[in-house]
Amino acid sequence: MNFKVLVTATELATEGLVLLEQAGAKVIYMQEPESTHELSLILASQAVDAIIARTVTISAEAMAKSCTLKVISKHGVGFNNIDVAAATALGIPVFFTPGVNAASVAEMTIGLLLAAARRISWMDKEVHAGRWSRLQHGIELQGKTIGLVGLGQVGRRVALVCQALGMRVLAFSPSLKTSPLHGVELCASLAQLLQTSDVLSLHLPLTAQNKNLLGAAQFALMPRGAILINTARGELVNEVALAEALQTGQLFAAGIDTTVQEPLPDGSALRGLQNLVITPHVAASTPAALAGMASGAARNLLDFLRGQSMQHAACANRQVLR
Repeated sequence: MNFKVLVTATELATEGLVLLEQAGAKVIYMQEPESTHELSLILASQAVDAIIARTVTISAEAMAKSCTLKVISKHGVGFNNIDVAAATALGIPVFFTPGVNAASVAEMTIGLLLAAARRISWMDKEVHAGRWSRLQHGIELQGKTIGLVGLGQVGRRVALVCQALGMRVLAFSPSLKTSPLHGVELCASLAQLLQTSDVLSLHLPLTAQNKNLLGAAQFALMPRGAILINTARGELVNEVALAEALQTGQLFAAGIDTTVQEPLPDGSALRGLQNLVITPHVAASTPAALAGMASGAARNLLDFLRGQSMQHAACANRQVLR
């Protein structure tokens, strides 16, 4: 059986492409990966059976353009750019690839934490500019408390590294009744976690309920001079409140890999802050992670299209699989 698969990017890692080609699938790509207009045109004009979804928004309107679309497979774990409710109404399963990018995201989290705590990126720029600016007021992490919001596969890896650094590790994860890691303490509420965290790191998916999870009121609960790390989703944080907390010293520094608008717009309150380390949403973009996401996304859609055994736990709307 031949399938037509749309990849909402300009390329797909070889590991995923090989699986699709071996199955006889015809793979097409978007030329403008952020263009909802191009996505709608392709779905309206071509008999697409499946989508491997990257970052473009896949709305109810876009899905309605196609009378052949059978499955959407997210290249990653965060599927907030896909209208899952609309897909469910159409009987279209939405799969994702849990765990395959956990190591890369956890490593970026630690990298941002170290860079923010010691102002590494700022000093690097200074030295390259010919100035010997020796900042000596960085934060030593040993003995500090890190609070993890979310304790999934990424959060657990971060917890283990932080324990090795000599940090106390707390976590808030409402779905957990007991801690899965020795030495990691669970907090009963987010407020309790905030009040005791010298460092706060976000490791949870974006939902309608947790948008703007952190704002001025939440930053005020944290110890003065704390650090925020966000490698999850930009919409979890109110960026105006974040900028103010960084400017007033309520936060010593922050390290973020994701923002509400990407690329970061010219008028963003986050631009120009010397105590902010920011990267362009690449925590999960190492070759190893990209290969794992590509092959995982390909397997998910091929298993569904062929009627083979599927990973129900990797489906965001598993009720359509019944």
